[in-house]
Amino acid sequence: MTGGGKDRFANMLAELRARPLPKRFYNEAAVTGAEAPFAISLDGRPVKTPMKRTLALPLRPLAEAVAEEWQRQGEHIDPASMPLTRLANTALDRVAGDEARIVAEIAEYAGSDLLCYRAEGPAGLIEREAHHWDPLLAWAGAHLAHPFIAVTGLVHQPQPRPTLDAVARHLARHDAFALTALHNMATLTGSALIAMALEAGELAADAAWAAAHVDEDWQIEQWGEDAEASRRRQARQAEFDAAIAFLRLARS
Repeated sequence: MTGGGKDRFANMLAELRARPLPKRFYNEAAVTGAEAPFAISLDGRPVKTPMKRTLALPLRPLAEAVAEEWQRQGEHIDPASMPLTRLANTALDRVAGDEARIVAEIAEYAGSDLLCYRAEGPAGLIEREAHHWDPLLAWAGAHLAHPFIAVTGLVHQPQPRPTLDAVARHLARHDAFALTALHNMATLTGSALIAMALEAGELAADAAWAAAHVDEDWQIEQWGEDAEASRRRQARQAEFDAAIAFLRLARS
């Protein structure tokens, strides 16, 4: 669960940047409403999502952060520079009302989680994976009261059904906004467990990103870094950081 999801985000950003940018048509972006949900307005007119729903957030700090993205726009509106807005749109248009599907998708990541597939060699890489990943697997097993199985190689190892059911129960307590952030974090890292540990405070953002790229960083050390791959990774990390910010604001 590594390359496909990561490439999807890079391709999405490339597509956004390739589109002609609409001109800015408003002076002021603001948060409206004295209580939740807090809507975003442009010169007093409510912003709509791509599915024509009102762009309204459950907590004022999140709404203010989204409004700030709109206020920061220059002569043109660049969706690629508005990750919180994109996450909010996704939560409202694709996740709200369909939370069970998103829970199942994140649990599917846990079913073939990056942390459970270990290299056959060399010894240095094996040790590095164990250093970054073993504590996370131990935490997840203890937190969920069900263990994960780690194997050497890439042949799929089904995880115990009770373990995946425990993951689903844990995720089902989250609302659409938190699930949107967790889904993006799992997709960008290839690991639902990294996303869950970060949310729980067991892992800092930089440590989470490092854990998700143990194998990639090892290859860079051996063979050097490709400039295009580096650019795509930086774009993914920006999306990852935005998902973390969105999650924290949605739960503040």
